[in-house]
Amino acid sequence: MTTTAENTSTVTYKVAVVGAGGKMGMRVSDNLAETDHTVWYVENSPAGRQRTLDAGRELTDAAVAVADADIVVLAVPDLALGPVTAELVPQLKPGAIVLTLDPAAAYAGLLATRADVVQAVAHPCHPSVFLERTSPEEWADTFGGIAAPQDAIAAVESDDPAHRETVEAIVRAIYAPVIDVHFVTVKQLAQLEPTLVETVACMIGALLNEALDEAITTMGVPEAAARSILYGHTQVALANGLRGDNPFSDACLIAMDYGRESIIKEDWKKIFRDDELDKNLARMLHLDHIER
Repeated sequence: MTTTAENTSTVTYKVAVVGAGGKMGMRVSDNLAETDHTVWYVENSPAGRQRTLDAGRELTDAAVAVADADIVVLAVPDLALGPVTAELVPQLKPGAIVLTLDPAAAYAGLLATRADVVQAVAHPCHPSVFLERTSPEEWADTFGGIAAPQDAIAAVESDDPAHRETVEAIVRAIYAPVIDVHFVTVKQLAQLEPTLVETVACMIGALLNEALDEAITTMGVPEAAARSILYGHTQVALANGLRGDNPFSDACLIAMDYGRESIIKEDWKKIFRDDELDKNLARMLHLDHIER
């Protein structure tokens, strides 16, 4: 399900941000501070506490912040989510929502749960490479959450429409400006992130950088020339490959086949299998394995 920007809620909520002084915590807090929601900021680390105070925000003890919160945003590292939820979930009011910002720990079953507390996950899509940017600020915002519009993906483990509305409102706030919110299952979100976008897309991005370095350092191509041709052809490759804007030339198709034969394993699509997803997440979460 996709929810468009026209369906934005005007209802305000009580929000607790745990990890408010971290990298994502600061992004989330910056955006929530611009809304009419009641927000409490929680941070344990000295550096994070100082960043929160430097931003002009008050700090609140975790127990006080979560006690009356409609939704608790956990902007903490994946490895901390288990102990953090074990401490905080028992303190939440019935019907409260726990929102994590990455699906790994939720899908792996590492979060402490309660029958009367709703589990939700939301992740930003980041501004599309095909976004029609219209200002320098939008061009500069490659991550999203500042000026460039982006979509977001969310999963809510509840059939109550009110819970979905709450999650959507907060997702639109923390990742603003948001175009569409796409609702999926927690498993589907885990198949998207990490498998589709980190295991594949981010890996290819890093591979492009390695190839660029090889052309410059090993082959001796001037850096400016190598970057220019790679940056331009990357746009063409994405536009042609993902949108079919123009056909690849016959010679390019032959070179692409050589690249696939030389670089890609024949069984690479196994990464989308459930057992391979479990292996990937276990590595990410520093676990021996994931129990099912």
